[in-house]
Amino acid sequence: MEEIPNIQPPESPIADVLSPLSTSLAENSPPVYALAPAALSKMSERGDNFPIVGIGCSAGGLEALEAFFSHVPRNSGVAFIVVQHLDPSHPSVLAELLQRVTLIPVSEAAEQTTVQADAVYIIPPNRDLSLSHGILSLLEPIEPRGLRLPIDFFLRTLAGDQMDKAVAVILSGMGYDGTLGLKAIKEKAGLTLVQSPATAKADSMPCSAIKAGLADIVASPEEMPARIISYFGHAQHSQATNAEPSPHNTSALNKIINLLHERCSADFSLYKTSTLYRRIERRTAMHQLSGIAEYLRYLRENGQEVELLFRELLIGVTNFFRDPAVWEMVRSETFPHLFSFYPNGQILRAWVTACSSGEEAYSLAIVFREALQTIKPGVRFTLQIYATDLDPAAIEKARKGIYPENIAADISPEHLARYFVADKGGYRVVKEIRDMVIFATQNLISDPPLTKLDLLCCRNLLIYFQPQLQKKLLPLFHYALNRHGVLLLGTSEAVGSFSHLFAPMNGKARLFQRLDQPVSLGDLPFPARMPLASAPREIDLPAERQENLGQQTDHLIQQTYAPPAVLVNADGDILYISGRIGKYLEPPAGKVNINIHAMAREGLREALIGVIHKALRQPEPIQLKNLQIGGNGSTQTINLTVHAQETPEMLRGRVLVVFNDVPAASTGKRSRKSSASATHEALLQELAQLRESLRITHEEMQTSMEELKSANEELQATNEELQSTNEELTTSKEEMQSLNEELQTVNAELQSKVDDLTWERNDMTNLLNSTEIATVFLDNQFRVRRFTERATRIFKLIPGDVGRPLFDVVNDLDYPQLKIEAQEVLRTLVFCEKQVSTHDERWYRVRIMPYRTQDNVIDGVVITFTDITEIKKLEARLREDK
Repeated sequence: MEEIPNIQPPESPIADVLSPLSTSLAENSPPVYALAPAALSKMSERGDNFPIVGIGCSAGGLEALEAFFSHVPRNSGVAFIVVQHLDPSHPSVLAELLQRVTLIPVSEAAEQTTVQADAVYIIPPNRDLSLSHGILSLLEPIEPRGLRLPIDFFLRTLAGDQMDKAVAVILSGMGYDGTLGLKAIKEKAGLTLVQSPATAKADSMPCSAIKAGLADIVASPEEMPARIISYFGHAQHSQATNAEPSPHNTSALNKIINLLHERCSADFSLYKTSTLYRRIERRTAMHQLSGIAEYLRYLRENGQEVELLFRELLIGVTNFFRDPAVWEMVRSETFPHLFSFYPNGQILRAWVTACSSGEEAYSLAIVFREALQTIKPGVRFTLQIYATDLDPAAIEKARKGIYPENIAADISPEHLARYFVADKGGYRVVKEIRDMVIFATQNLISDPPLTKLDLLCCRNLLIYFQPQLQKKLLPLFHYALNRHGVLLLGTSEAVGSFSHLFAPMNGKARLFQRLDQPVSLGDLPFPARMPLASAPREIDLPAERQENLGQQTDHLIQQTYAPPAVLVNADGDILYISGRIGKYLEPPAGKVNINIHAMAREGLREALIGVIHKALRQPEPIQLKNLQIGGNGSTQTINLTVHAQETPEMLRGRVLVVFNDVPAASTGKRSRKSSASATHEALLQELAQLRESLRITHEEMQTSMEELKSANEELQATNEELQSTNEELTTSKEEMQSLNEELQTVNAELQSKVDDLTWERNDMTNLLNSTEIATVFLDNQFRVRRFTERATRIFKLIPGDVGRPLFDVVNDLDYPQLKIEAQEVLRTLVFCEKQVSTHDERWYRVRIMPYRTQDNVIDGVVITFTDITEIKKLEARLREDK
């Protein structure tokens, strides 16, 4: 077998293993903190929890895997598990191919295999792989072909089993498999590495991971083993030297917290110290720094690292329908419980805290839609969801509502088809679900809470807070919820000492109902962010601001003495407000709406119908007199002026609505007759306005209905066609992508086989030529298959004669029985050997043998010609000497 170069163990593990290191994502990284893998090897020898590396790849992955494992030292103290997209019907030779480039044993994973350090395990074809308690299990895939995500599946089990000892590596491949797995690894404080797209044959999988912001290190496959070994070597050193936080480390930690508060406006002082240390030590090990104090210096010098640490501490890892049993409980029990308190329907309010990129908020919206199917017809419920998070980038992503294709692993096909549409290589939530959620940036610790809530979701957040912060937030949650409100916590969270405020509805699902217990507002730790006003003092205006005094005076007169007015556009949206308009307009309940038709009080709303459009069609202002407007338990009379503006240019197309109060006349001065006349006149005027408004509304409605009906028919037809086409394309795309990946994998293995066969053929050719024995290979019809160079001295053969009958080729042999004896050998399978001469007095020993294949099938004959001319001459001389 050919000798494999460059895989001998290095003489110096530190120098040779760490020499190919490159920089990670952060620029200007400090020098590598060199630590040999000896600590890891000793740890694995003791049976401790050694690191396990899960490697995912697809198309083009063979080359990357060979580059990776050719740089893994023999005693690294790390186990490697390779998950590649394989053809389910084709046997894999990946283990054999990788064994050639590495000194550590490579084997195909078997059922109930216990993972050992310094070994490589390969996923077998047509199987999914999982890890539990360090033991591998093989599972039948649900879908043998099509959309399969074996890398995500394994990495999730790896994260749950190995926690911070888990490592995920994404190499070359097509698609997006592995991205969700990286999320799970990062959530458990594991290490994630992604191949640099520039070095990948297929960069889809690496680009998907990098775009999602999940890569701790981006490097070439050759550099990754050294980065992994160095990272864990440093982590072991850090744990040994910092078993208990020293006063020096505590001081450095407090300074890091202050730096984060200053740069990111986030207070982590009440986060659990263990969580902070673990995340900071992870960043310290990644940058190969000697300790927290040195990491503090690195933070001060690199603003980008402050942002990366901020995002790491937020632990913004989530997915759709996380803990499916909890969401099923919310659908089947929680929402029906809330519906029971409002038999006539209601607008429900929900708050999702720490929503990250929005998956949990949208999951709640989908579950609510599913729960609506259980209510009686005619009862209308709506849900307004407020989703907040401290990270502005996460909120911006949530608002877009676009997610990668691999969310299909967490969402059922029915939900995916109903609540998502394909968009830009991923999925976008439908408008029906998107409109249910309002996203906003909020600091749960320092900002005031939302109130009047029916449901409050705070999952997997309290576990990162110290007890004093938990004791601050739970009473606030009690205050924010309605009387029958429900609190949903994470599976590892509880209400603790606040059982008098919350009663468990379902302990396993962590659902709690608010108890109607009084809590003094003075006892609640409400945030106080507004500074106290300072005492007033006289200020001398500088000369450059004297001109603003007149503007301020004019503004004061306008606001105090001029009639109230609003400027609106053609749709009635308010653009500007002058004076106090509270007596005429009031904001409606629910979502913010500043349209004059929605804000108008009773009596004014009916009068405004159609008036704005009418004012835009005529130059004269419209006067509406003696309008009776209700509000605050009383009725007031006003005159309304509606005037479309033509000048200045900026106001063209706008309408000014002016409100004038009509003073009430004294009873003694007005007779009954005049009062009745005025009332009659007002009623007639109001009736005329209502008729005109009704006519205009009717005309507009008819026109709109005709247009909408026509557009709706076209859209329905188009939507059906697009939906059918989309389903077909999606199915075809998934099948083609899967087949393409499988074909590329098989092609890579076959290419390797072809290379091996090429070398074997070269070896065989050189061997045959070096023996100086003329050899001719014939098939069953005695056609030439192959011949050696020596055979051309007997037969007049050229390369183009391959496939021609041998006996049609001119030869120098004095052997007319050659064809007959070859036929006899093929018939009897008994070899034949003779000595024959040529026309130029050369002698050959001719041997005719059957040609046997590896399957023991006779498929022609082999004829060899050994030159014995010198032997014959020697025999002749010996006979003469006698």
